[in-house]
Amino acid sequence: MIRWTYLFVDHPAPAAGRAAAFWGDVTGTRPSAPWGERGEFTTLSPDGADACLVSQAVGGPGGAHPDFAVEDMAAFTDRAERLGATTGPTRPELTVMRSPAGQAFCVVPWRGQRTRPPVLTHPGGVRSRLDQLCLDVSPAAFDGEVAFWTELTGWDSRPGAHAEFHVLRPPLGVPVRLLVQRLDEPRAVSAHPDLACSDLAAGRILHERHGAEFVRDGDMWTVMRDPAGGVYCLTGRDPDTGE
Repeated sequence: MIRWTYLFVDHPAPAAGRAAAFWGDVTGTRPSAPWGERGEFTTLSPDGADACLVSQAVGGPGGAHPDFAVEDMAAFTDRAERLGATTGPTRPELTVMRSPAGQAFCVVPWRGQRTRPPVLTHPGGVRSRLDQLCLDVSPAAFDGEVAFWTELTGWDSRPGAHAEFHVLRPPLGVPVRLLVQRLDEPRAVSAHPDLACSDLAAGRILHERHGAEFVRDGDMWTVMRDPAGGVYCLTGRDPDTGE
């Protein structure tokens, strides 16, 4: 059983400091001192709640991935392998895995996290919450990824508002849900963060003030690029409910 979720935003090492500062600003969280074997991780902690966002410096172009905090790592990883996942580097408190389509995710021990970060109200009244990781999947892999993530998580699984989306909603209190998106053309699987935002136009201006760049508008979402080059979306969902 997944007891907590983390969203990792992965950026090229030279830009990781800028990325951590930006994500701290737009989520109202405090960046920790860098930690890890190479100082590659920065945890972004909210006041009065448990952290669910981490910035990671990587050697490649970056992206995003989820970490699942569970009570029994061995049982969870065995189940993931039976469902078609592959296992990479393993340490006592971390197992790196990939979905059948190749999306990276990690399995870590649950340490009692219970308090979800609240909705953030920005100056001017815009409300937002970083609450979703979107998995961008090639057309041929879409059905298989939906089936894999549905079985692995055990979460509520249903089609989204658009035919190319499928939503996986965790139990109440688990902070980050998954959205599987079917792309128009084949390419390698990737992932990006989504923030539920009460006002897309005002949210865009706010994020631009913190150094983000506008990419394009979609139907009820705005694609942005953070100062380190990472793509993410502001989505016109209710920050309280995610709907």
